[in-house]
Amino acid sequence: MRRFLAKRFAQAILQLLLVGTIVFFLVRLIPGDPARAVLGDAATDEQIAATRAAMHLEEPFFSQFVGFWTRLFQGDLGTSLISGRPVMQDLPSRIGNSLELVLIALAISLVIGIALGRIAATRADKPADHALVAGSIFGISLPVFVIGTLLLLVFAFFIPILPPRRFASPFEDPLAHLQILILPVATLTAASCAVVTRMTRASMLETLNADYVRTARAKGLVEKHVINRHALRTALLAVVSATTVELTTLIGSTVLVETIFGWPGMSSLLMNAVGQRDYPVIQAVVLAAATIVILVNLVGDLVARALDPRAEDN
Repeated sequence: MRRFLAKRFAQAILQLLLVGTIVFFLVRLIPGDPARAVLGDAATDEQIAATRAAMHLEEPFFSQFVGFWTRLFQGDLGTSLISGRPVMQDLPSRIGNSLELVLIALAISLVIGIALGRIAATRADKPADHALVAGSIFGISLPVFVIGTLLLLVFAFFIPILPPRRFASPFEDPLAHLQILILPVATLTAASCAVVTRMTRASMLETLNADYVRTARAKGLVEKHVINRHALRTALLAVVSATTVELTTLIGSTVLVETIFGWPGMSSLLMNAVGQRDYPVIQAVVLAAATIVILVNLVGDLVARALDPRAEDN
């Protein structure tokens, strides 16, 4: 187990170093003068020179690279060229808002999706199975922006039980925060739940036909115990693997969801930074998103190994 952990952590660190290096070069490969792009054509030479100095663009390329990593290891993600505020003052709260959406949606998707997938697998080729399969296909086929727009139209305008309102902190106004949280979470949950349902159904159908499940039935075990203790646990291995992928998909989907519902998260911060060419903020958000994805994959590997003790270090 120690070798497995050491290997996975080493891989995660190498991936972070690679992502950071790629982000550094991509920002500097953008055509044109970044300082002039930020300030516009009306900027004076003094303003451009000051901005270039703030972005460390006057330094030799190798010095920029070393300085980038030095500041990064010190927790300095730079200063926004638009607001003039350190990126670390805004980024943690934005990451927290995005993760709130993603984790709540994922938790609901797992609970509902696994339950529905179990029902579909144990009632294969019956009306309940056909209905759940059709519903999951429909949920997967609808793009996130379509689901979000429909929910917003129905529940905010046609049946205004969840009218649009400004973002409220859960610590200042929990009830208002819950009200504005419902629609974006429901949007993310819809497609994700459909994926988990289909994955659980497919995995359980394969497991229910395995030799050890037939042996358990032949020994006289209660069908409920056969399904829950043998078939479902093994099927969860595939679900865990799919969940890590689905979590990264949800993180990507927040770009549209946060835009539709005006949610102040990490993705909306990135979109604003791209529109304003705020390069320090772009670097910081991309690095933060990459770190989250890498950690998610690492946790997914550890959970899969815990569910399958037969796995060997490789």
